[in-house]
Amino acid sequence: MNRFSAEEDLLSVDDVAGYLEVSKATIYHWCRQGRLPGLKIGKSWRIRRAALEDFLSHSERSATLSGQLRSFLTVPDKVIGIAQTPTLLRRLDAAFYQVGEASGGLLIKFYGGETESADDLRAEFKRNGLDVERLEDEGRFRFSAEHDSLSGRADTLERLIAEEAVSGHTVWVSFNCVKQVDLDVALKQQEELAKFIDARQLVVKTAVLEQVMDNWPPATQRQLQTRYAGTMWLSEAGLALSRFTPLQPS
Repeated sequence: MNRFSAEEDLLSVDDVAGYLEVSKATIYHWCRQGRLPGLKIGKSWRIRRAALEDFLSHSERSATLSGQLRSFLTVPDKVIGIAQTPTLLRRLDAAFYQVGEASGGLLIKFYGGETESADDLRAEFKRNGLDVERLEDEGRFRFSAEHDSLSGRADTLERLIAEEAVSGHTVWVSFNCVKQVDLDVALKQQEELAKFIDARQLVVKTAVLEQVMDNWPPATQRQLQTRYAGTMWLSEAGLALSRFTPLQPS
């Protein structure tokens, strides 16, 4: 971004198009889509430097799964992951925690919805490149068994956020649903988590297997996804990332 001075906060479409070497029509299209947030001042569009830098960072492509998630996840965040197979679900989990590790966060694995024990999960993480035992020794990774996935989940999160508020560490939390889950229970779980979405030090990922979600009515699947800020869909074909943007009042 060295083409622009630090004081030049608002950029014209000509400036941005020239810098990115694309047409002005492309910049207008991105602004109208909301991909590149812009301001309409009179008849002209203006783009903030920070918005352009954020757009570029999210457009970068990485060869690794954790690299792709690094440019997608924000703090705070609440995302849903959908995986085609249990193997891919484990890869998504490990990549999520690798991003949290790189940011210096405290990593929490809730495993009430898993079919494996904590020791089995440790082995899975190790196979996927996450050194859980070292992180546990450093006090940066914890396993938490869920006995009450409704109020218990919220109570535990509230306590963790309070603890880490003093240290300033971000809390990275993962829940998985590899067992069949009643849809009403899943929706109530999200209602319990909703009050934490604005916590600045919290990143929450809830992941489900495709076969679990396939048993839910399509309309309710869409309703559930709108309760998250973003969706990560991992299949053998690749990774699809998307963000949910509420419509502004007309």
